[in-house]
Amino acid sequence: MVLSASVLRRAVTASAITAAIAFSPVLTAIAQAVTLNGAGATFPALLYERYISEFKKKNPDVTVNYQAIGSGGGIRQLIAGVVDFGGSDAAMTDDDMNKVSRGVILVPTAGGAVTPVYNLSGVSNLKLSRQVLPEIFAGRITKWNDPKIVQENPGVNLPDAPIKSVVRADGSGTTFIFTNHLSSISPYFKGRVGVGTSPRWTTNPLKGRGNPGVAALVQKTPGSIGYVEYSYAKQNNLATAAVQNKKNEYLTPSIENTNKALSSINFPANFRVFEGDPSDGYPITGLTWMMVYKKYDDPQKAEAVKKWVQYVLTEGQELNASLDFTRIPAETASRALQQVQSEVK
Repeated sequence: MVLSASVLRRAVTASAITAAIAFSPVLTAIAQAVTLNGAGATFPALLYERYISEFKKKNPDVTVNYQAIGSGGGIRQLIAGVVDFGGSDAAMTDDDMNKVSRGVILVPTAGGAVTPVYNLSGVSNLKLSRQVLPEIFAGRITKWNDPKIVQENPGVNLPDAPIKSVVRADGSGTTFIFTNHLSSISPYFKGRVGVGTSPRWTTNPLKGRGNPGVAALVQKTPGSIGYVEYSYAKQNNLATAAVQNKKNEYLTPSIENTNKALSSINFPANFRVFEGDPSDGYPITGLTWMMVYKKYDDPQKAEAVKKWVQYVLTEGQELNASLDFTRIPAETASRALQQVQSEVK
């Protein structure tokens, strides 16, 4: 059979249209697929992993990656523009925020407890007062059987052994929460060590990278004391000290006690909170933030960020308690979500 040129052209055109229709859903899906890369705080890493897993199930077109490199690293990478969002347990300073040329919004995502953890054979119920805890980490109390510790722990067999402190090797929001509390209750600690993600430790401490690194060092070092995010202490079965709050209660971390502390905090318009000694509940309680840009070069990425934040501040909050984090108060979460939806472009 001989086909005319016009018939051939019609056949080829029809085939091309059919192929385009067949492949158009695939092409559309590829065009809409977005990857968001984040980095920062180790404090909420377990929670963010859970957020990401559940978010992906409902939003297969958006892939979220998060590297737990420490709060300091998260802030630096956000300022450098090499991530799509950052994570920090230390609220960004005005100076840091001014360095972000694309603008930045701090989104509170969870509250959590930092707990002193220790390794003392035969001691399971250690109490540390508002006077003693700062002096241990400032180097003023150096022995476990120091009279100040003995007085708070009657009947406890405390050894005549040196205290070996363990701190973070990396710039850390967990360290910020811990030192912020100790500085709030002790002028001596504030003047000698100070508040920060990488403060001036004076005890020649052992240093571990991330919460897992500190937990591992405490676990294998008799006579040591360190500080970690509570879920790491729980996962590694580390002994946690009861610490004294403003009401003179000795408390260990719990969702109830951490919620009490968080509910006593007032969130300003920019959601930055620096409170180091809450009026109620577990005293070493802090917040963690996601930091998102106000401007993105890719409109699809901006929409993906809004979708991600919306999930975290709504459905995601239901997951917080399962990993020993507190949820953000509903009114605060609603305000933060409104700001992201209106200002992220």
